[in-house]
Amino acid sequence: MKFVKQEDLKIGMRLARPIYAKNGVLLFDRDSQLSNSTISSVKNFGLFGIYILEPAEPLPPMSEEDREFERFQTVMVAMIHEELDRIIATKHTKNSSNVSAQIIKKFGHLDNKINFYQNLRSRNDFVARHALNVAILCSMICHVMNVSIDEQDKIIHAALVHDIGRMKSKNEAVYGGEGNPGDRIRMFQETISAYDIIEESFAAYGPAIKRICNQAIHTQMDIENGVDVSDRKMVMGAKILMVANKYDELTAMSLSGESISEVKAIKEFIDHPEWYDKEVVAALLSSVNILFPGVSVELNTGEKALVLTENVFNVLRPTVLCFKDNSILDLSLRSNSDIFVCDVMKTLDNRYIMNTEVLNNLGGD
Repeated sequence: MKFVKQEDLKIGMRLARPIYAKNGVLLFDRDSQLSNSTISSVKNFGLFGIYILEPAEPLPPMSEEDREFERFQTVMVAMIHEELDRIIATKHTKNSSNVSAQIIKKFGHLDNKINFYQNLRSRNDFVARHALNVAILCSMICHVMNVSIDEQDKIIHAALVHDIGRMKSKNEAVYGGEGNPGDRIRMFQETISAYDIIEESFAAYGPAIKRICNQAIHTQMDIENGVDVSDRKMVMGAKILMVANKYDELTAMSLSGESISEVKAIKEFIDHPEWYDKEVVAALLSSVNILFPGVSVELNTGEKALVLTENVFNVLRPTVLCFKDNSILDLSLRSNSDIFVCDVMKTLDNRYIMNTEVLNNLGGD
């Protein structure tokens, strides 16, 4: 599977991922061959590109839960985009409470982890897709941390609108394109400049939503500018928003068609406890699958291995099976402290490579 930019699409290529309309109707299913009309539709959608199967590649597994996650994202992104445009134009909200309620209903009560993979983005809906993903992550984190429903609703609203100032941006840094430090600074300035709109639009909530956005984004901007924020006081909503926002920013497919893995994103959080709240990071790790049985990984020794058992206490130190000699390593043991997971072996759409045959032979589910 590979990511192909829209200008490089050719008739006969096979779709690796389904494409849904804004109302959730399936337009093009997986394994469909591209035609002139399909390629035209992709270009009309403004997508950076789409995921394509290699010529002889079999269709990889995709659960119904994953399909529903993708369909839900498509529907909700259209609603969020419309709502953000409305807030900018009128400084009033209409559907934000409905969107927040749907997100909390679907993701704010889960007792299991989910596969949080990234979907396709275009320049037009990049901010809305980012807002939705951050809101979903915030909802799951809030549930793990037993945040009250009222407070969770405020945090979800903040997640939905925290980047509203970037809606009309032409800054390449917003979309992960090539830029310079000045572009990053301007990106934060665009974001913060819209916070008066947030305050006016959500007056019924008082200063809560603006405060959450302001503290989270100002702190992230200061971190990138080298400011010491280790002693900064923030409300819990801002701490949650900051982690969720950074996680999606790091792992999302960018304009360049590149992203980093969840493992590297988690390492960023763990390596900087002075920036990212440990309790919030732990709640994130309790919400999304990172290194679970069946995931193929790369070790710092250069070896490739298969995760056999997840480590619930330290997600980055699971028990693995080394492909080279079939040895089993428990990376949580002190004797293996010098061996660690560098990264995961993943497809270009950020899905884990699942070696289910090996796992089943070892007695896995």
